[in-house]
Amino acid sequence: MLVPDPKTVRRLLTRYATLRIAQAERHAPAAARELEDVSHTLCVMMGTSGVHDAIALADALLDRARPAAGRTPEADGESGLSLAV
Repeated sequence: MLVPDPKTVRRLLTRYATLRIAQAERHAPAAARELEDVSHTLCVMMGTSGVHDAIALADALLDRARPAAGRTPEADGESGLSLAV
């Protein structure tokens, strides 16, 4: 099985979270379409049929991809926080 690139997964999770927040604040048809597209892409990338399962698997993938001892997440541009919403 192919494993998605953690940086790509991280970018998708970030975009998903940003769009969810934007939609909660104010509904916009364009953002709703993009949220649907990002959700679908996450599902395909993670091999799931539901976005909540995709997010859980993406979080697990990112946990496994964390830097080895001696390197900090900040050095790789990560905050170390989970992006699941």
